[in-house]
Order: sequence, then C-alpha cells, then structure tokens
Amino acid sequence: MATESRHLSVHIDRPVAKVYAFAADPANLPRWAPGLGGSVVLVDGHWYVDTPEGRARLTFASANEYGVLDHEVLTPSGETVYVPLRAIADGDATEVVFSLRRMPGMSDADFDRDTALVEADLARLKAVLESAAG
Repeated sequence: MATESRHLSVHIDRPVAKVYAFAADPANLPRWAPGLGGSVVLVDGHWYVDTPEGRARLTFASANEYGVLDHEVLTPSGETVYVPLRAIADGDATEVVFSLRRMPGMSDADFDRDTALVEADLARLKAVLESAAG
C-alpha cells in the first residue's frame, strides 16, 4: 500500500549554508519546532527530546553537502518515525522542504492537524533565521 505524503515548504531569505547549519543542530529544535518537545539534550552521543509522551531519541543524517536534514525519531512507545527534510539553495536564499508522511491508520483530520503543525514550525524556522543578524 502506498503512503501519502505532503511536501510542505518555506522560502527563507538566508543562504543555504546558514539555514542548513541551524536546522542540522538538534539543540536548535526548541526554537523552531517546539511541538516536538521543549528540551533537547545530548547524552552519551545520542540526542533526546522530552515530549509530552516521554523521552524520544533523535538520529540525524550525517553532515553533508546536499542539504539533507533527514532524521528519525524513536518515540517513547518504540515506534520509529522517519522525517525527510531538505534545505535547497535558491540563489542567495533557501527553500526548506519537509515531506510529511501519513502514518498508517491516520485519519484525514489528524493528517490535516499534523500538516498545520509542520507549516507553523516552518514559518517559525523562517522567522527565527530571518530575524537573526546576517
């Protein structure tokens, strides 16, 4: 069975290197994706975020020159959620594309809710980066 995806994007008036460096640092997640969790910590080489359901482990793609910011979230229930995320150069600016995947059994209302949450996070990422000097 095919999985439905929505590709959500935002244009950020900052160079791709700056956007990538900021978004690739898990410690910055609370600044632009607070819905994921409020506290991000590095413990024994692994990143963790405290979520309303408990502590989740984050694993990010290795640093790369292609703008790949993909990551996995190991939820407190033991489910692994793969999150495709890209920073794409657009001249002196950047387009950030988040591919939101519909989870098995997810209702239309829940998928729409998650879409709105990701769109808010992307808007927050834009605001944080564009308000920063440089």
